[in-house]
Amino acid sequence: MPEQFPFSTQFSVRITDINYGGHGGNDAILGMIHEGRMQYLRSLGYSEMEFEGVGMIMSDVAIEFKNELFYGDIIEISVAAGNFSRVGFDLYYKIEKLEGDKKIIVANSKTGMVCYDYDNKKIATLPETALKKMKA
Repeated sequence: MPEQFPFSTQFSVRITDINYGGHGGNDAILGMIHEGRMQYLRSLGYSEMEFEGVGMIMSDVAIEFKNELFYGDIIEISVAAGNFSRVGFDLYYKIEKLEGDKKIIVANSKTGMVCYDYDNKKIATLPETALKKMKA
């Protein structure tokens, strides 16, 4: 995990995020990661489908669960980019729940993102302008 996360966002755990065990489901955590990614990209002026003329596809995901989430918990998702290659990069996520002035780690995650030309159905080169924005 990176030491610094240049972006973070907060939202509350919804009732639909709770599974039959009474806590946040693993599928809900993946959805929260997706939301964090979308808000991170938006902060840079992008989306998954408009990334300096190309799109992107998630090639892999890893989630390390640390603590439970419950309905109404306020969470903070922090996002950082790294491990850049010619055609993609990794996004790292730190999910924490806020309890008073404390932050409790809920999960660490990583997604591999590959640039993709949806019109021609092929992998594309990581745009230089996007790379510079993510490294800033």
